[in-house]
Amino acid sequence: MKLDSTSVARRRLLQATLLGPLVAAAGARAEPVQTPGGQPSAEPRDAQAALPVAMPAYVFLKPAEALFVEALADHMVPADALPPSGVELGITTFIDRALSSGWGRGEGLYLGGPWHSGTPEQGYQLPLTPAQLFRAGLQAIEALPAAASPSFAQATPGERDAFLLALERGALGLDGVDEKALFALLYQLVVEGLFADPIYGGNRDKAGWAIVGFPGVIASHAEDVVTFKNKPYAYRSFGIADAS
Repeated sequence: MKLDSTSVARRRLLQATLLGPLVAAAGARAEPVQTPGGQPSAEPRDAQAALPVAMPAYVFLKPAEALFVEALADHMVPADALPPSGVELGITTFIDRALSSGWGRGEGLYLGGPWHSGTPEQGYQLPLTPAQLFRAGLQAIEALPAAASPSFAQATPGERDAFLLALERGALGLDGVDEKALFALLYQLVVEGLFADPIYGGNRDKAGWAIVGFPGVIASHAEDVVTFKNKPYAYRSFGIADAS
């Protein structure tokens, strides 16, 4: 299934705009914003600082990868009566930060080989870091024949389901990529982005916790057992940032 790269120039310009408020907030002097073509914008950065920022610019994800991940997050976590969509929840921001972190770079993983096929009980058994597996996997998806693999970002929900189920079974025929490991990585990242503490970029406004009624990092559960015995449990979600 092809990645959609039709909005690359627009996304780069948007990311440049989103970086403006960060520069202005740090006390940087006003300077023109560079457009994708290298020409300065007529509007200086400090003027753009007043624009609302929906989410930070991506650090790891390339534009086409970002389109794939945004479609994946919204497909696996669609907006309904409880949560907003996966992108609105910040799942893509979580994934971007995770892949660019020490975890994504494989810090703590043994990568010295030799490499043999492992059993499911042995866990991750690849010579690739999570970030390398992600990037190699999306490159292999991009290399699939266009006729058999429409853009995931533009595919229908049914087509996305079929694609993900085939990936989970290892039936896509990706060249040189462990498809089941790639699916497991994508699934893990989406779930963690939904339920991890908001300090890591996902679970925006603790909406993921609200779905399951998780109160957060409260350290008074023993007292709550007594206080709310035989009563509805009333709580205010408490994150790491709330405790700092």
